[in-house]
Amino acid sequence: MEENLKQSGTSDIIHKLEDNLIKLGGLSSKDISQIRDRNIPLENIENQLNIFKKGIAKVQLDRAAKVGDGINKLDNSELEYYSAYFDKEKSHQRIIRFIPASGAASRMFKFLSEFLNDFDLGNESINAYINRTNCKDLRTFLAGIEKFPFYKPVIKLLYQMHPEAESWETSQRYYHFIKLLLQSDEFGYANKPKGVLPFHKYKSHTATAVEEHLAESVFYTNDSVGLHLTVSENHRYMFEDIIQHAKKKIEKENNIKIFTTFSYQDKSTDTIAVNPDNSPFRDDDEQLVFRPGGHGALIQNMDNLDADIIFIQNIDNVIQKNVEDVSIYKKALCGVMLELQQKIFKTLIELKKKDITDQQIEEVANFIADELGITRSDDFEMYTRENKIDKLLKILDRPIRVCGMVKNEGEPGGGPFWTIDKRGNITLQIVESSQVDIENEQQKEILKSATHFNPVDLVCGTKNYKGEKFSLAKYIDPERGFIVDKSKNGKRLKGYELPGLWNGAMAKWITVFVEVPLITFNPVKTVNDLLKPTHQPQSGY
Repeated sequence: MEENLKQSGTSDIIHKLEDNLIKLGGLSSKDISQIRDRNIPLENIENQLNIFKKGIAKVQLDRAAKVGDGINKLDNSELEYYSAYFDKEKSHQRIIRFIPASGAASRMFKFLSEFLNDFDLGNESINAYINRTNCKDLRTFLAGIEKFPFYKPVIKLLYQMHPEAESWETSQRYYHFIKLLLQSDEFGYANKPKGVLPFHKYKSHTATAVEEHLAESVFYTNDSVGLHLTVSENHRYMFEDIIQHAKKKIEKENNIKIFTTFSYQDKSTDTIAVNPDNSPFRDDDEQLVFRPGGHGALIQNMDNLDADIIFIQNIDNVIQKNVEDVSIYKKALCGVMLELQQKIFKTLIELKKKDITDQQIEEVANFIADELGITRSDDFEMYTRENKIDKLLKILDRPIRVCGMVKNEGEPGGGPFWTIDKRGNITLQIVESSQVDIENEQQKEILKSATHFNPVDLVCGTKNYKGEKFSLAKYIDPERGFIVDKSKNGKRLKGYELPGLWNGAMAKWITVFVEVPLITFNPVKTVNDLLKPTHQPQSGY
C-alpha cells in the first residue's frame, strides 16, 4: 500500500513536470520523449526554459581581491614550508590530477584555416595576403616555422609527396605545408584534440601536451598518482595510444606508478537551445536541438572521482623548461590546502563536543573570519548557542579549494573578486568579465581594478573530516550559468552553459586565493604560443 502511494506520488510529480513543459515551452509529448531518450531530467529543461525567459542576473562585485585583501602572498620561507608540508603529507593522500582535455585544436590554427580559405594561390604572394588582411599572426608563424615541433615531419612528407617542392616559390611551398598540417590524413591537426598535438621538441623525441602532463605528475607523488582526463569519446583512442607509449618510460625512470583514467561529458548535462524569442529551437526535422553544457558539466565527472586531493589544470598549460621550478608552487598550493583543511577538521570535531564553551565558539567565528574571509552575519550574536554552532558547522563542513592567481598582464579570463550574494553575504569568487554588468560604472571600475586573473591552477579537498566524499552537486550556484548567442545552419539561437567548473560550480566551496608567478601560466591558445621561450628547447636539445 505504502509503495503504491510512493509510486503514485512520483507519477504525479512527473505528470506535473510534463504539463509545465507543455505550457512553458510549447513542447509536445514527442519532444518529452526526445528529452527522456537523452536521459536529461525534465526539471533541468524546465529550469533552463525559465532561465531563458527571466535572464541571468549579473554578479554583484563588492571589490577586487588583492594581495592582503583576499589573496595570500607566500614569501620564500613560506613557499618552502608549504611545499615541504605537501611532501610530508602526500604519502597519506590519494592524489588525482584532473585535466579537462576534450578541447579541439581548431582555435589554435584559426588564422591558418582562414589563410587556406582566403588565399588566392595563383594570383597573389603570401606577403601580399598578409598586407591585404593585416594578418600579423601568419607573419609570426612563417618567421618561426622551423622552430615548431611538427616542422620536420611535415616538411619531410611534403617533399616525399612533391619532390619538386624545393623549386617552388615560397608562397606555394608554405601554402601546401599549411594544408598538409591542417587537412591531411597524416596530420589533420585542425580536427584533433589539443592534448594529442606535439608541443615540445627534445633531443630524442617530440612530446605532446598529454605526455608533458604525465611527466609533470612525477612531482606530485611518492610512488603513485592518478591522471584523469575528460575527453570526447571518439578521440579517446588517440590519448590511449600516446599514453601507452610514454607512460612506461616515465614510470621506469622515476620508479613510480601513474594510473590514467578517462571520462566523457555526460550527455544528460546537455542543455536545450532556444530561438531569440525563447521558444525551443528546432532543426530541419523539427527535432529539439541540444548543446553541450560547457565545462561546468565536468563537476559531475569530478564528483565521481575517489580522491583526497584533486589538482585541476588545463591540458594546454604545460612547460618545457624548469618544470621542477614550477611544480614547487603547485605543491605549495596543496600544502596550504592541507594545513588549512586539518585546522578545519580539528575545529569541526571541537564544535561537535558537548562541553564546548562560549569562548571556544567565539574563537571559531574569529577563525572563520580571519583565515577564510567569511565574516559573521549582523544577527549572529542574537542566535541561540545551538544555532550558532549549527551555523558554524555549515560554514566549515564544505569542500575546499585553493586557487593560484597570477598578476594581471592583460590576459583574458576570469579573476578573483569579493562578491555579494542575494542575502548580502560577501564571499571570494572567480568571476568572468561576461558575468559583470559593465553598464554600471561602479561595477565596471571594480572590474578594471583587478590586479590578478585566474590561470586555472586549483587544488581541491573533496572529502569531509570523516573521510567521506562530499556530494559536489550540493555546492553549485545554479544562478551562475551563462546565456550565449550562437547559430546553427545560418539561424540564430540562444544556448545555456552550466555554471563554470571553477566559477558557479564551486561557488559554495571554501575558497582561498594564493598568488603564483607568471611562469606557472603557459597556455597554448594559438599555435604561435609554441614559439615562446617556455615552449622552446633548452640549449643542446
